[in-house]
Amino acid sequence: MKNSSAEKPDIHSESFLHTLMRRQLKLSIACAATFMIALLGMPLANYFLPELMAKRIFGFTLTWFILGVVFFPFVWIISYIFIKRSIALEDDEVKQVQEGSLATDAKDAKV
Repeated sequence: MKNSSAEKPDIHSESFLHTLMRRQLKLSIACAATFMIALLGMPLANYFLPELMAKRIFGFTLTWFILGVVFFPFVWIISYIFIKRSIALEDDEVKQVQEGSLATDAKDAKV
């Protein structure tokens, strides 16, 4: 009799972890790039669009309004998206492994 647990795909296997880490790395790079664009965009906007950035909004210049009010929620949104998407990637990988395991079990049952 064969040991069926040795034949089933494992969510702790090297291939599973490598695939998951590669997908999460792509997500991390996308989130980091978004953050860097926002972070570097502020000094560039101040340099290239000084008239716009000096306009007053709610008593603050646009620069200080963005830094004080908009920037932190933007970072929170990036973090929220990263966490939710990372969990979804992991769930998707586990589901794919389990579906592969079910297909293997069904194939073994036919034999």
